[in-house]
Amino acid sequence: MGDSPGVPTAPSPSDRLPEGPFPDGLFPHAAGRCAAVVLDNLARPYPYSAHHVRRSAEDTAMPGELHPAFGTSFDWHSSVHMHWLGVSVLGSGQLESEAAEQLRTALGANLTQEKLAVEAAYLAANPTWERPYGWAWLVRLAAACAVSHDAEVRSWAVHLGGCVDTVEGLVVAWLDKAEYPVRHGLHTNSAFGLAWLVDAFRTLGRDDAAAACEAAARRWFADDAGWAAEWELSGQDFLSAGLSEADLMARVLSPAEFAAWLDRFLPNLAAGSRMLTPVGVTDETDGYMVHLHGLNLTRSGQLARVVAVLRSGRAGGTHDGGSPAPAAGSPEAVLAAAVRPLFKAGLRGLDSGDFMSTHWLASFAWDAAESIGALDPA
Repeated sequence: MGDSPGVPTAPSPSDRLPEGPFPDGLFPHAAGRCAAVVLDNLARPYPYSAHHVRRSAEDTAMPGELHPAFGTSFDWHSSVHMHWLGVSVLGSGQLESEAAEQLRTALGANLTQEKLAVEAAYLAANPTWERPYGWAWLVRLAAACAVSHDAEVRSWAVHLGGCVDTVEGLVVAWLDKAEYPVRHGLHTNSAFGLAWLVDAFRTLGRDDAAAACEAAARRWFADDAGWAAEWELSGQDFLSAGLSEADLMARVLSPAEFAAWLDRFLPNLAAGSRMLTPVGVTDETDGYMVHLHGLNLTRSGQLARVVAVLRSGRAGGTHDGGSPAPAAGSPEAVLAAAVRPLFKAGLRGLDSGDFMSTHWLASFAWDAAESIGALDPA
């Protein structure tokens, strides 16, 4: 991964850097590695995939004009979640002071009131754009800022308030009229977006929006059964449609309700299932094929969260880790066994050095590692 001229980057991982906030060497030097990725991405205005619908011959604004806060990192949603990753890395406390200051400066330069007002106006003028994937990452970014122990980072949540107001209105309007969810392994997957939205809205105290997401989840997915787990993989997925749905329902149902729902939804899942098996990438320069690195990582994180809820249900709703081991061959045991192999396979994508991987995969690696760490703390 090349550095942009004149832009300071975080130091390369070395033995001086802490191993990171995750257990058992799961993601070595995670903070330093991810900070370097974020700094590189935020300094790269091109290549950029704008996804902008031009309405006239005069509509010739460049990406940086349309998106002064999120006009780097190849596309808008990747720029948004690179900012989320940067905030998460800062919050880990694992960076050396110089790297932390570089990262703080880069994030703060974008997350200003003025730049974010332009982003909010663009979202309002283009009400189906980035639905729901980009919306979810934006609200998640705001939530991460809002719960920070750092006063400056919390001020970025205030700056993001107009964007969140806009997205909240768009989400509620969409859910009010959408009869059917989108079920595939790409950005417009409904369950994946709703899962992050419901959590972030809860964190931000936006209870009406969270309730709308919960109601849609139940309406769309509560009666699902017999998911075709062996059929769902396609060549450019970065999401498991089935596990995205399970991850959402784990946030909406009680642990007991969820365990019963999962038994109906994935009745024949077993070790070696295609849904639980790592996949490889044959061409690191192909932007769609490298989605499969992300598939390994998202599956890993989703499985960790599902297992955590199943474990909580066996422990009577607590998370004290004191419950006995699950029965061999039980859904919890089968799913738990797949978590780390999937993560390890997906992490290889961060080492490719190709921008088609580096502009997005680090966010998904950090997210999965957080969930695995919560499941199996050091």
